[in-house]
Amino acid sequence: MPKYVVERVKTGIPGLDDLLNGGFPKGTTVLVTGPTGTGKTTFAVQFVYRGAELYDEPGVIVTLEERAQDLRREMLSFGWDLEKYEREGKIAIVDGVSSIVGLPSEEKFALEDGLNVEGFLRYVYRVVKSINAKRLVVDSIPSIAIRLKEENDIREVLLRLNTILLEMGVTSILTTEAEDPKSGKISKYGVEEFVSRGVILLDLIEKDVELKRYLLIRKMRETKHAMKKYPFEITEDGITVYPSGEIY
Repeated sequence: MPKYVVERVKTGIPGLDDLLNGGFPKGTTVLVTGPTGTGKTTFAVQFVYRGAELYDEPGVIVTLEERAQDLRREMLSFGWDLEKYEREGKIAIVDGVSSIVGLPSEEKFALEDGLNVEGFLRYVYRVVKSINAKRLVVDSIPSIAIRLKEENDIREVLLRLNTILLEMGVTSILTTEAEDPKSGKISKYGVEEFVSRGVILLDLIEKDVELKRYLLIRKMRETKHAMKKYPFEITEDGITVYPSGEIY
């Protein structure tokens, strides 16, 4: 019987592919979770940006936390010119914030106010198809719940989102909040990690009176992966993981 070979998607995050046996399994949905300020948005955008820059893989960023223009400006601090790839049709940014705060959006892709779950999923699907995206980021899940006013149905929303992402064949990152991972609660609603096929936790640990960043791969289906806490840094070039660094 021929051996099943898992196709890999390079993450574009130095050091991470070493811990994942070569990258994310193609078409998988990965949850990136952690407390505020641990680098989740940077991690997610880096995945899409490097995909366009290094691997010629178009990507979609659905930003539900900040306006698209603010995201573009922030990412320039890493030297990432998102607009360049937007003009080339390799990156599409969906503005999901303007309509919530009641501002008109000047973006090419923007969610309308009053969108329900179906409308949201259909719109994202349309944008993915329009640039033939291979990578997708939704930042963040708690903002989907606020936006769609269906927090109680978040499990169903996420299951449907995951099913559609798998159908589209894109490799996706969803971000969520984990207020206190050390207590064992690694996501806002407690269901996100069960719906996703992979879970990566970004967190801080106190070491010699200094806060250090670490990354832990909690789950990744279809692949062997390291299960330790590895140091990472947010440098002027983005996130770098240190597979041979000190393990916390």
